[in-house]
Amino acid sequence: MDKVMSNKKIITLYVLPALLLILAIVYIPIVLTAYYGLHDWNGIGAMTFVGLAHYQKLLMDGMFWSSAGHSLLLAVFSALSLIVYLIVAMVLASKIKGANLFRKIYLIPMLLSSVAIAQLWLRMYHPTNGIVNSVLESLGVANPPAWLAEPSLVLYALFVPILWQYAGFYILIYYAALKNIPSSLEEAAKIDGANSLQIAWRIKLPLMMEVFKVTIVLAVVGSLKYFDLIYVMTDGGPNGASEVMASYMYRQAFRAYDFGYGSAIGFFLLVICLVVTWAIRRATATKDRIQYS
Repeated sequence: MDKVMSNKKIITLYVLPALLLILAIVYIPIVLTAYYGLHDWNGIGAMTFVGLAHYQKLLMDGMFWSSAGHSLLLAVFSALSLIVYLIVAMVLASKIKGANLFRKIYLIPMLLSSVAIAQLWLRMYHPTNGIVNSVLESLGVANPPAWLAEPSLVLYALFVPILWQYAGFYILIYYAALKNIPSSLEEAAKIDGANSLQIAWRIKLPLMMEVFKVTIVLAVVGSLKYFDLIYVMTDGGPNGASEVMASYMYRQAFRAYDFGYGSAIGFFLLVICLVVTWAIRRATATKDRIQYS
């Protein structure tokens, strides 16, 4: 086996199918998106080369920057929600009664499609028959708002199901990381007189920092390119109040049939995600890594 795996031709043969697949579904579409962004094209007829005209238009497009602000706000909320997910994971990992049941319950949203989740929350947010306003009325709120029809509230109303949808994913990651920490470290800290809060802050968090950095990148980048649930629940409305970059790109390409401009937005979104990923990794970079056995 060692002789086979040291043969470069065999290694290339093993790796080649995966490389071709990645090339076909990732890199070629990226190149084509950049190429289409340099042309004026309705998706059917002939393309007209316009150079950087679409990118100049993008920089002056107030609606795009408004949608970018909404995506950035979602990214901030997603990053902050990781703290809540981490606390929940720590509670579940502390050997409380019913931890296994709660862990399964938190995973349920991951098993549902975004369309099913959107339909569920549409009914919950219904202004007259929804459970949210029914609860508010029972608490004495006279005129509960129409959550998805109020421009000042719709974005925050959408954040709730989005963060709920991915809660189980991050809780599971943190739970697995916590379970990977040797129990001997916690026992030694207890012998030295450390309480649960000190153990969490000075032992568990430092050992989980690499995992936490990865989840920050996943949450922020995932939020910047989020699309499906917002599209189903509000389609960017009312009056663009819940428009995000991905939905605005879809609107330009498949509603306005301006595939050139839509491609330019898509490529610019890719660049933003790469820059944000680099910035997060640079900001959270550390020279020394904590290791344990």
